[in-house]
Amino acid sequence: MFRHVFWFLAWAAVAVALALLVGQNHASVTVFWPPYRIDLSFNLVLFGVAAVFVLLHLSWRGASSLAAMPGRARRWRARQLERAAMSGVMDALSNQLAGRFVRAQTAAQEALDHLKQLPDHDLPRHGQLTALAHLLVAESAHALQNRDTRDHHQRLAIAPGLVRQGNETREGALLRAARWAVEDRDANAAAAWLGELPQGAARRIVALRLRLRVARMQRDATAALEMARVLAKHRAFSSDAAPAVLRGLVLDAFKGARDLPQLQAIWRQLDPAEQAMPELAIAAAERLHALAASQGRDGGSPDGGADEAALVARDMVLGVWSQYAALDAHWRARLVKVLARRMDVNDTGWLARIEQMQRQLPNDPFLQYLGGHVCLQRQLWGKAAQLLSQASTGLVDAELLRQTWCGLALLAEERGDATAAQAAWRKAAQTV
Repeated sequence: MFRHVFWFLAWAAVAVALALLVGQNHASVTVFWPPYRIDLSFNLVLFGVAAVFVLLHLSWRGASSLAAMPGRARRWRARQLERAAMSGVMDALSNQLAGRFVRAQTAAQEALDHLKQLPDHDLPRHGQLTALAHLLVAESAHALQNRDTRDHHQRLAIAPGLVRQGNETREGALLRAARWAVEDRDANAAAAWLGELPQGAARRIVALRLRLRVARMQRDATAALEMARVLAKHRAFSSDAAPAVLRGLVLDAFKGARDLPQLQAIWRQLDPAEQAMPELAIAAAERLHALAASQGRDGGSPDGGADEAALVARDMVLGVWSQYAALDAHWRARLVKVLARRMDVNDTGWLARIEQMQRQLPNDPFLQYLGGHVCLQRQLWGKAAQLLSQASTGLVDAELLRQTWCGLALLAEERGDATAAQAAWRKAAQTV
């Protein structure tokens, strides 16, 4: 508002000044052009000069505009192509999100055709937009199971020098290629694409998730466990899912261990809280016994190796033993099976722990079996017969019950009771 007022005052001042200048101006201008003499009014000369200046200025502007018309036409065509390319990319993205992959692929291909007609200098982000269009075509082709088209446009999207403004688009293309390889169950290709990522991009959560999936596909439980720990540290899993995922990967790592040192190395990598989990500690101990037995069958020293494995296994479940009273029947049975294997009569530490737990839970059939097993090894026949007889009435686990009847049969043979021994052997054979 005030600007218009100032302009009005300025023009009024110019009009007043012009009126004062030309209103009472009687001057004249004489032009001598021999043999002529021309007398002109000063006001006429002044207005003529102004008119000539305006005419020359307008003529110059018109000539400049006429000379610039081809450039403006080129810019107009480039702007139309740029708008068409941007519209094609947006249409492709919208159709892809809507699940219309054929239309998305067509729109992205049209955007590429428009971009090919545009020189790089006419569009500041020409390379980045081209790479995005290639990725949209590749993503739609992947959804349509057209792997040849997908791979072709994916290679074009990561072509060297295509994107000069940054590496984000190329990193995104590599991540998409890795995800497509994972979905195709091609672990080697996925690992190769992930290996091309720069160090910073390789530590992102999306890359770590892909590495976790690749490690599981390659059955590399150790690498998968490491990736899962990093993801859990960065809170990539929910608070409920993280323990379950880690627990499953640890169990897979135990199953994938090929020898005792490898299994023990995996066990030492666990946190104390994880080592105290019954499902992990007991699974590790059972796998330890299985590996020791396998090495014995392959020509190793079965007795020495089994004895050492039994000691290591009992050390593994030491943290679980303190939770024995809180375990259910399933885990108590598995824990007792681990402890009962090759229990040495000289293992006073564990014998004391078993006796202390028996005093706390005198009617527990699993502890009765374990105590009877230990007494049988110590040749305490009477105590062993009492505990095994009590265990035979409460055990429901077939393996433990069968071993209980076998122990009672041996005790009956020891005291010369053939009838009781035969009955015990029969019950052991009938236990399934």
